[in-house]
Amino acid sequence: MTAQFAAKSAAIGMAAGRHSISGFTKRGIIIAIAVAATGCTPATTRIAGADPADPATRVAGVGYRSTIAPYTALRPSTPAPWRERNDSVAPKPRTGRGQP
Repeated sequence: MTAQFAAKSAAIGMAAGRHSISGFTKRGIIIAIAVAATGCTPATTRIAGADPADPATRVAGVGYRSTIAPYTALRPSTPAPWRERNDSVAPKPRTGRGQP
């Protein structure tokens, strides 16, 4: 933004017939000082809300939710009789054409 402002003011100065570099340099120095001074200001302001460095500031409580709460152990259990399990899910035999 600062470079853009400097470029515009230099172009306007050139178009007006002024070929003075000293005016551009003075403005550039003033802009550089302003930008440097802006960098030294604190980042937190009263506009943003309460000061986070103030120990008396009230904050919301911290909640805890376990990431593994719905987990249930699926350890191997004793096997059921396989014949009954297999028969319960197998397709039922069809009786009809061509089959006894």
